[in-house]
Amino acid sequence: MANVESNTQEKPKHTNQLIFEKSPYLLQHAHNPVQWYPWNQEAIERAKKENKLIFLSVGYSTCHWCHVMEKESFENEEIAKVMNENFINIKVDREERPDIDRVYMLFVMATTGSGGWPMSVFLTPELRPVTGGTYFPPEDRWGRPGFKSILLSLAKKWKENNSQFVEASNNIMEALQKISLVDSDASPSVPGEGTWTKCVRRYISIYEPHFGGFGLAPKFPQASIFNFLFHYYARDKSDPEGKKCLDMCLYTLTKIAKGGIHDHVSSGFARYSVDNDWHVPHFEKMLYDQAQLIVAYTDAYLATKEEFYADVVRDIIKYVNRDLRHESGGYYSAEDADSYPYHGAPHKKEGAFCVWEYDELKSLLDDKKLDSISFLDIFCHYFNVEVDGNIAPESDPHGELSNKNVLIVYGSKEETIAKFGLSLEQFENVISDCINILYEERQKRPRPHLDTKMLCSWNGLIIAGLAQAGQGLGEKNYVEDAIKTAQFIKAHLYDSSTKTLLHSCYRAEDETISQTNEPIKGFLDDYAFLIKGLLNLYEASLDLYWLNWARELQYKQNELFWDNENGGYFTCSTSDSTVVLRLKEDQDGAEPSGNSIACHNLQRLAAYADKSEAPEGGDVEREMARKLLIAFARRLNESPTALPEMMSALMFYNDSPTQVLIAGGCSDPRTLELLRVVRARLLPGRVLAVADPAADSPAGMSDILLSRILPSGDVPTAYVCRRYACSLPVTDVKQLESLLDEPAKPSKSAKPTPD
Repeated sequence: MANVESNTQEKPKHTNQLIFEKSPYLLQHAHNPVQWYPWNQEAIERAKKENKLIFLSVGYSTCHWCHVMEKESFENEEIAKVMNENFINIKVDREERPDIDRVYMLFVMATTGSGGWPMSVFLTPELRPVTGGTYFPPEDRWGRPGFKSILLSLAKKWKENNSQFVEASNNIMEALQKISLVDSDASPSVPGEGTWTKCVRRYISIYEPHFGGFGLAPKFPQASIFNFLFHYYARDKSDPEGKKCLDMCLYTLTKIAKGGIHDHVSSGFARYSVDNDWHVPHFEKMLYDQAQLIVAYTDAYLATKEEFYADVVRDIIKYVNRDLRHESGGYYSAEDADSYPYHGAPHKKEGAFCVWEYDELKSLLDDKKLDSISFLDIFCHYFNVEVDGNIAPESDPHGELSNKNVLIVYGSKEETIAKFGLSLEQFENVISDCINILYEERQKRPRPHLDTKMLCSWNGLIIAGLAQAGQGLGEKNYVEDAIKTAQFIKAHLYDSSTKTLLHSCYRAEDETISQTNEPIKGFLDDYAFLIKGLLNLYEASLDLYWLNWARELQYKQNELFWDNENGGYFTCSTSDSTVVLRLKEDQDGAEPSGNSIACHNLQRLAAYADKSEAPEGGDVEREMARKLLIAFARRLNESPTALPEMMSALMFYNDSPTQVLIAGGCSDPRTLELLRVVRARLLPGRVLAVADPAADSPAGMSDILLSRILPSGDVPTAYVCRRYACSLPVTDVKQLESLLDEPAKPSKSAKPTPD
């Protein structure tokens, strides 16, 4: 897909070391007057040799405030001169090097109380942080020093007394080491029901009842919260608190889908909204949000069977396949918030690609009528368009959105239908026609920047989402999309000689896939997110190839990242000496923590290994999940809403999996009907396996936990196993439905799984 941002081209006045990089973010800064280096040994050695502080700037290519700081400071020749004379300046793409980003973000948050991007940190030549923050304005403002003043002050202090800096940085590193330790001595056992009950009640207390979500503006979708709450509800659908969890999820997901954070014209979701109503978004669109929201809306559909939620799933997949996909199957990282308002414009503006002025809509829609009713009037009523724009000044601090409209549905179809006396079919035809006209018009605008970096971790999340949507909505195409992406990762982000993953690859100018001179090795998230995707893909495709690769990757993940002493996984391996701190991620934020996803994966793989020929069965994986939960027990107990995804894994551990085992031919309509019944339900902790006697060897069958299962003659047969006891075999769909609809929550008399 062409991604022409502007038709103005000038020969650059400056070029720095970033010109040799592949990251779109680093390339954005390759023509700054700042003598940027990428994070490499050459830059670090130069800092040591010249005895200079390092200025580390971390961001990503679709980050609005990163663009602001670049324009104000890094393109300013006077400021660049101060930087070049006094510092070694290093640029890092946080998506390319999450290990570096996390270390220094921990420092910034510990010292300033908040974090974000751009992240600006000053380091000693030994890479130890001394001071930092996020965005700095170029000049002194409101009694606070600007970036230039900070640069001059630090350079002077370093020259006069750098030993004081070194001593302070040593103390800082010691403090960070303590902060980063996951306290495994806090609890000798896995937390129980009281922990996740506390978490549920906390979410109920912070729930925002008017527009949904948890907390006030700015509002992020936070898909991990939906996963936890849907899981809690589905364990026991008669529980009143569980019903409240379902209601909070459905109301929030409905408001998000109707809000301006949802792109009603070009599909997909923006990263967050700056206001409480989900109205005015921060316009960038991230792959990880689309991937996780596919799962959330699929779960909403499974819980309700309301087509509204299925339509949102289809809308997201339409967006990612059309705008974020390389033809060979990999998905790009993100689309920017900023773009040129018109071809040849001197500056980009936030949201320029997405917003509408009333007069523009009038010129596009005014001549279209339904009888005597104008399409424009129907459209403007439904999407709350106002003549002078519908964006409140407090949501537009830079004045870039004055007189603009961001489409949002506050009411309902029914209200608009009643107001104009339409039938449902007439209403839907009018809105559909208007959207198509606006979509075509929008394609004439300069497109936002597309970050064509492809990350293994985020592609793992989209595989998981596509495979889940394929099952829940019964859409084979989505499963085929997921297979193509898994094949892409095997081809471009996997080293078969070492059986290790790579973190990123890139789209070259000729549309082929390219790689950096020294490929970045995979991190914990790359392994954990991809393994999750492959497990979902096995359940969606029933192809053992994906389950076997998931298992192989799990062994490698354990080897590279597992903490043998305290349990849990480090985010990076020991291979890079420039990473001064190995951390364990303990936050499910915009992306889930690798530890949280790994805890789910271990338990699923344990279930697949049960009763297999391996003498230890699934005990190894189950024991690792137990140790991981003990390692994070204090965090789970003290800050339950910090780790909703891990809280879901904790419930999974305490309840034991719901294993659904089917023996029968994969092409047999009776087998397919049994599968349909399983896939049409919201089943927390579900592990699905199918043995096709015609396709699998006996060894293959036993390898996926089916050694105890013998088909009942020629009739496809299902077993439902909970708490390590299996039901009698059933062949009838109604009997299977009854078994599946029993609560997953253990009865009071059931013995808990031993620690």
